[in-house]
Amino acid sequence: MSEAVESDVDAVDRVERVDTAGAVDTVDTADAAAETSEAEQHEDQRSGADLLVREGDIAGDYLEQLLDLLDYDGDIDLDVEASRAIVSIEGGEDLDKLVGTRGAVLEALQELTRLAVQQETGTRSRLMLDIAGWRAGRREELRDLGRATAERVLSSGERVRLQPMTPFERKVVHDAVASVKGVHSESEGEDPKRRVVVFLDS
Repeated sequence: MSEAVESDVDAVDRVERVDTAGAVDTVDTADAAAETSEAEQHEDQRSGADLLVREGDIAGDYLEQLLDLLDYDGDIDLDVEASRAIVSIEGGEDLDKLVGTRGAVLEALQELTRLAVQQETGTRSRLMLDIAGWRAGRREELRDLGRATAERVLSSGERVRLQPMTPFERKVVHDAVASVKGVHSESEGEDPKRRVVVFLDS
């Protein structure tokens, strides 16, 4: 083989080695970036979960002090569901007083609890408070109402306006209506008179 040919072969070999090394470096860099991104995502998830657990603990302490002050019996249960801290109080008959008419006292107490949590964490809380199973029972009633209203609109073709509701109640109704094909719902008005309106799809 001539020197010129050998030189060309060496040059090609060097280029191939450089290209291969470069490709390996690129793959290694991409893998490292993916691993870092995945690790950061897991860390964010852990941080979010830890914050929700902390919110529940703070809320539990706050509500326990309130129950002691009122001399009410109640067992406090903490949970995390759908990226939200859930605090439930079950116990004696006195707890009905903390629910109030249509959950008015419960809504106010939930807001106070959220503020107490925010004061400790510096973050606005979406914590949900239930007392004596009122929200759970009300949720089932509202689901039935939402589905029944949707069927009524399908039959009549006319929109239906429901009574004013709290944000919690409206969301449950919206979700129930969304499960029925051919209709949709919107909220109208301003709190505390904001309500759900169900329409036939155009």
